[in-house]
Amino acid sequence: MLPRKTGGKTPGLTRQSLDREDWVRAALNLLAEEGIAGVRIEVLAKRCGVTKGSFYWHFKDRQALLEAALETWSAGRIRDIEKNTSVIPGAEATQLRHAIDWYSANRNRKGMAIELAIRDWARHDKRAAASVEAVDLYRLRCTERLLLAAGTPAADAKSRSLLLYACTFGLSLMHYASFADDPARLREQISAYLVSQ
Repeated sequence: MLPRKTGGKTPGLTRQSLDREDWVRAALNLLAEEGIAGVRIEVLAKRCGVTKGSFYWHFKDRQALLEAALETWSAGRIRDIEKNTSVIPGAEATQLRHAIDWYSANRNRKGMAIELAIRDWARHDKRAAASVEAVDLYRLRCTERLLLAAGTPAADAKSRSLLLYACTFGLSLMHYASFADDPARLREQISAYLVSQ
């Protein structure tokens, strides 16, 4: 984690102490705030309190940084979906409900801001689009596998996987608390519907 910024700079970071992962993390944070056009080397260097030249110790150019950011994001999303959809024998339905609750409860606003920024970037960039597609397909396959393990008929598993994914990520983007007296109960009812045979 980067040290707290003070006065626009991050104290204590030098060329030697700012590693590749720090640059990638800073790039993802800036992407979430400013979009892909805002991810510029000079802006990142200023935010991190280092010279622009120190960037080149770790990356050939901006494109190399962006590719590393995509790889980091993709790997993190794959680890996350694997963790939240791992098949626990005898507890598949509970695991499905956990996954729905986890993704729909707005727990990680920063992560969602990064995801939205990457998806916006993917509308104009083939590499970003390929990363988003790969993550989406992996997520769908993981939830389909969990649905099958929970006893969902094979004929329904694909459509329910897509519905689960669309629902949970849609809920994470929406402000629906005033729509229902008990949003947690609403999510539970949605989970019950998706898990029902």
